[in-house]
Amino acid sequence: QVQLVESEGGLVQAGGSLRLSCAASGRTFSSYAMAWFRQAPGKEREFVATIIWSGGNTYYADSVKGRFSISRDNAKNTVYLQMSSLKPEDTAVYYCAADHGYNSGYRSYANKNNYAYWGQGTQVTVSS
Repeated sequence: QVQLVESEGGLVQAGGSLRLSCAASGRTFSSYAMAWFRQAPGKEREFVATIIWSGGNTYYADSVKGRFSISRDNAKNTVYLQMSSLKPEDTAVYYCAADHGYNSGYRSYANKNNYAYWGQGTQVTVSS
């Protein structure tokens, strides 16, 4: 059974920073992609960033490029999302996700339907 457990989010002022983590267990993730998505109230779940476990290639949504950074710790089976220069529009529930290893290219990795496993979500609130 695959489990993804996100760290607690939080409340941060605009311009501030926050780091989320997602600990994965239940299988070997060496050849899969791990991603972060987010969902604001009344909106669809949207792609934020992904990292390919093997090789470390990354993809980012335009809205977070240059402000967010995704990374991984292979030894801990953990992926991180470092968020900086946060804006009120970054307020959302953030979800960690893992795919089956069949995705290729940005459009594939950015599609939430291509991820098989999801964490429970963690709330991030950015105040203005």
